[in-house]
Amino acid sequence: MVGPEIERLIQLLSRLPGLGPRSARRAALRLVEKRESLLVPLAQAMADAAARVRTCSVCGNFDTIDPCAICADHRRDPSMLCVVEDVAGLWAMERTGSFKGRYAVLGGLLSALDGVGPEDLGIESLVARALDPAITEIILATPATVEGQTTAHYVAERLAPCNVTVSGLAHGVPVGGELDHLDDGTITAALRARRVF
Repeated sequence: MVGPEIERLIQLLSRLPGLGPRSARRAALRLVEKRESLLVPLAQAMADAAARVRTCSVCGNFDTIDPCAICADHRRDPSMLCVVEDVAGLWAMERTGSFKGRYAVLGGLLSALDGVGPEDLGIESLVARALDPAITEIILATPATVEGQTTAHYVAERLAPCNVTVSGLAHGVPVGGELDHLDDGTITAALRARRVF
């Protein structure tokens, strides 16, 4: 049996993605065991983040400044805008180091089952940004799911009157992927998106 403080720590940790009750218990134990080197610095970092991190008013990214460092970076290509579902998608794109434009975070995907409609997402601000003559291409980087593709099609329709090229990420075989390990949908998408050598 553990005290209420540790139990609360375990319960809160178990709410994090990828941490179930058992993993949360192990993480809490490690934090308590390494109080000075882990728990105290983590608590301070979390308090700092809670106090300072905000949502960028331009793109929807999280940062301690507004506009965020990406939006404020004049070295980035202002003609390209990448539309992502959420900040995790933005961070994934940034991790690759291959996209040098700017972003628009939708804040979710259209989902009739979950009651998420166009008015719940950042589509209107995206359309307003698309009217900027400096923007020439908008890349829809939504997930290859039913909701992701539905959202991409809806956004593409909304952007049709704007004077921009709307493109989407290619779908298909990942680098290093073997065909016998892929699902039918991925193989079909790869076949449709094939290219000439």
